[in-house]
Amino acid sequence: MEKPFAITLDPGSSLANRTGSWRTFRPEYVDRLPPCNAACPAGENIQGWLFHAEGGDYEAAWRALTDNNPLPAIMGRVCYHPCESACNRQNIDAAVGINSVERFLGDEAIKRGWKFHPSAQDSGKRVLVVGSGPAGLSAAYHLTRLGHRAVIHEAAPLAGGMMRYGIPKYRLPRDVLDAEIRRLVDFGVEIRLRTKVSNVLEALQDGFDAVFLGVGAHIAKRAYIPAGDASKVLDAVAVLHDMEGAQLPDMAPMLGRRVVVYGGGNTAIDVARTAKRLGAEEAIIVYRRTREKMPAHDFEVEEALQEGISIKWLSTIKEAGEDDIMIEKMALDDKGFPQPTGEFERIPADSVVLALGQDSDLGLLENVPGLVTDKGLVQVDAAMMTGHPGVFAGGDMAGNERTVTVAVGHGKKAARAIDAYLRGKTYAPPPKPELATFERMNPWYYSDAPKTVRPVLDIIRRQSTFEEVLGGLDEHNALFEARRCMSCGNCFECDNCYGVCPDNAVIKLGPGRRFQFNYDYCKGCGVCAAECPCGAIRMVPEEN
Repeated sequence: MEKPFAITLDPGSSLANRTGSWRTFRPEYVDRLPPCNAACPAGENIQGWLFHAEGGDYEAAWRALTDNNPLPAIMGRVCYHPCESACNRQNIDAAVGINSVERFLGDEAIKRGWKFHPSAQDSGKRVLVVGSGPAGLSAAYHLTRLGHRAVIHEAAPLAGGMMRYGIPKYRLPRDVLDAEIRRLVDFGVEIRLRTKVSNVLEALQDGFDAVFLGVGAHIAKRAYIPAGDASKVLDAVAVLHDMEGAQLPDMAPMLGRRVVVYGGGNTAIDVARTAKRLGAEEAIIVYRRTREKMPAHDFEVEEALQEGISIKWLSTIKEAGEDDIMIEKMALDDKGFPQPTGEFERIPADSVVLALGQDSDLGLLENVPGLVTDKGLVQVDAAMMTGHPGVFAGGDMAGNERTVTVAVGHGKKAARAIDAYLRGKTYAPPPKPELATFERMNPWYYSDAPKTVRPVLDIIRRQSTFEEVLGGLDEHNALFEARRCMSCGNCFECDNCYGVCPDNAVIKLGPGRRFQFNYDYCKGCGVCAAECPCGAIRMVPEEN
């Protein structure tokens, strides 16, 4: 094999002594999986788009981001950023603000009118996508990129699914949601509103080659609570749904001045904060377990407490009277489960909102051969396909982890599997490389750089308006935040290995091409691996 470099040996040159023959271990350049990428449910190449962002090429960063996720301005607002919980940077100072940079790129794309590049050549295949929530929009986007015609059927009058009808405007402004959806329509995704799919088999017989089910969880779970006035017991899904397009003065009387929310998830938090914005003097959450067991995300709980929301831990509602409720206090047993204590308390309440979880409407799946449901979920295989050939599912109806990010990831995975199915193949995701753990890195080379704090709306306006609570970064802050990325597990051409090698056995291949080892002279001392900041070099035993 011809080498990319040549060495001329002059008589008596020290180069004639090929010190590589002493080696028992050899260094190898590797590409490891960054922990942020590994933790992203949407499968984003986070480190890849941060690389472009830290160079100031925001459009290239946005395009690298949207290779996997078509909704960055939305995700930058509603994603609970598990990527940041996995970020190695938190072992030095604080995790990179990945979510805030993603939002900046999404907002920049809307402001500058960036469009998706044209899709692949038309395959002639048509795929029905049921539901225009994050799973459906993601699936339709990726199917269109792959050359198939994606047609979304949405029963509601507006697209967006639970992003529109379940997430309050103070978390997701509707102009942002509309802009992201409009770009998908411009790209070629067809959305038919007020079009309900009543039976999947009929859809397959209507000229579609495959179906993706992205029906969200819109049906509220109920609990039996004796009530003197049943009209005062509402469900959280209906309350949040009715907020869309409603006149706010018309919503306030429905909830009243004293609102009690029963539940401990993010929906319960959203309803309580919404009630406060509608003018409720008191908004109280009743939850049967402790804060540590509360499924709502901690930062949302903290924001709610800042806004004056009260939370009664270890409590359950026993009955709802005409103008109050009766709660029973609970206590944890030796296994950590709440048990009734027989100690009761009455709380004034004009309304009780049940936020006990949601189910999907599975009526359209009746009599579909091979399709299996269990505990309200559609059972799918590793490729997101149900037991009926050509019918795929994702999002809330196919998983218990009900977040926008998970749904977007489901849509992408299903689209790639559908593409393989339509071409008579089987989709197999590429193997993942080993994880770039913090122990593989040399943190000495990274200086402290505190995380950028995002602006937050003042408490007074948070309690009285639906203005967006969390602000975004400007270009200066976004650039700084992107540059905090440590490029875990992947060479960024810092020249450390080139500079520290005692044998000059590291060869530069040029910008963007990284380096190569000259094994004729590398003694395998391992200094390069020890001094690589990002852990992109490993030492392996020499083969005899």
